[in-house]
Amino acid sequence: MRLQSSLGTIWRLGIKELWSLWRDPVMLVLIAFSFTVSVYTAATAVPETLHHVAIAIVDEDHSPLSQQITAAFYPPQFIPPAMIGHEEVDPSMDIGRYSFVLNIPPNFQRDVLSGGAAEIQINVDATRMSQAFTGNGNIQRIVLDEIETFLRGRNPSMAPPVDLVLRARFNPALEKSWFGGLMEIINQITMLSLILTGAALIREREHGTIEHLLVMPVTPAQIMLSKVWSMSLVVLAAAALSLNGIVRGLLQVPIEGSLPLFFTGATLHLFAMTAMGIWLATLARNMPQFGMLMILILLPLQMLSGSTTPRESMPRFVQDLMLAAPTTHFVELGQAILYRGAGFEVVWPSFAALLVIGSIMFHLSLRRFRSTIGSMA
Repeated sequence: MRLQSSLGTIWRLGIKELWSLWRDPVMLVLIAFSFTVSVYTAATAVPETLHHVAIAIVDEDHSPLSQQITAAFYPPQFIPPAMIGHEEVDPSMDIGRYSFVLNIPPNFQRDVLSGGAAEIQINVDATRMSQAFTGNGNIQRIVLDEIETFLRGRNPSMAPPVDLVLRARFNPALEKSWFGGLMEIINQITMLSLILTGAALIREREHGTIEHLLVMPVTPAQIMLSKVWSMSLVVLAAAALSLNGIVRGLLQVPIEGSLPLFFTGATLHLFAMTAMGIWLATLARNMPQFGMLMILILLPLQMLSGSTTPRESMPRFVQDLMLAAPTTHFVELGQAILYRGAGFEVVWPSFAALLVIGSIMFHLSLRRFRSTIGSMA
């Protein structure tokens, strides 16, 4: 009976939190933006991705090989190449008309067939640094592949003895939008879990409603649990809508694994992060201070968790240290489930780690919350 009464109190306090959030238009706009526009732009606006890049070709050879190379540049990576003269190269690149200009010299095919020193020039607009780096490598690969294909057609004996076949698993077309969209949802779950719970506590302190709670027959644990379940529910609902509407629907990204399994892991992650959000809110006196504290915590959690760069490329000390962060295990299980279709038998260590970390974070936050309420009473 006592447990049922306690659960009822937690339920009613959580409903109060949901009504408070509903009356906060700024937070509602933030939630909508984070799981729609932010997810879509993270998936499509990757700066190093080649998409309809302007390229021009100076063909001074006019041979079958040069025509074959020209035909190899097509959408969606490149727009159809513009054929220009040698005298147009510098003026057109000075005004930014083309990102790349490929110069095929006279007698290029003859030099290739004779085994002589065949040279080809790539002019790159390096002010577009990320795109220039990626495009330079792609153009070199395209040109070399076309030359090899041309030589095989002329002389099959020139084919190399080993044929290297590339097999890209889980993302056959190497679509970067598949990675960007899903990782952004994982990052937004982490960010909003901190913001919503911390803002809920600070909002009560600023509006004076925390004093009302102190005179009611409720415990600090009930207050914390009400904020945890209500804000977690909002984040999970928004993430589910974004995953199905934006990622699956608009971006056409296939989801390999079990969504219920992923959201179970997300629930454990939210348990840890919402507790952390309450802990930060007890340290801050107002929302600006909370925002500064959150940036100091959130950026390292996201940058070092493996969501932007592989953990294997980080120093060993950083890898070991980040095992104490819930984001590391959430990114691992998210990538395993959503990308590779992993089952519980693969991701259970991450689930266990999140449960342990979440329990510790909740205990520490509850102690801090109790001391803060005690000083206000």
